[in-house]
Amino acid sequence: MNKSELASAVAEKTGLTAVKSAEVINAVIETITAEMVGGNKVTLQGFGAFVLKERAARTSRNPKTGEAVQVPAKKVAKFTPGTGLKFS
Repeated sequence: MNKSELASAVAEKTGLTAVKSAEVINAVIETITAEMVGGNKVTLQGFGAFVLKERAARTSRNPKTGEAVQVPAKKVAKFTPGTGLKFS
C-alpha cells in the first residue's frame, strides 16, 4: 500500500475526501518527523514508538574489492512496534 492508497482507505473510513485524507496523513508524517528531529520520542499507544537513534561510525568493507571503507556516524529513525502490532 502506498500513500495514495492509504489516503483512499482513510477517506472510506472517515467520510473525508481522498485529498483531505492525504493532507491529514502528510500533516501526521511532518509532525512525527519534526518531533524526532527535535529529539523527542513519539509514542502512539497500541501502535508503536518512533525515535531518532545515533549510529556510531564504523569501518566496513567494499564487497566487490574487499577494501576497508569508513562509514560516518549518523542519526537514523527507529520504530518499535507496540502491543497492537505484535502478532503470534
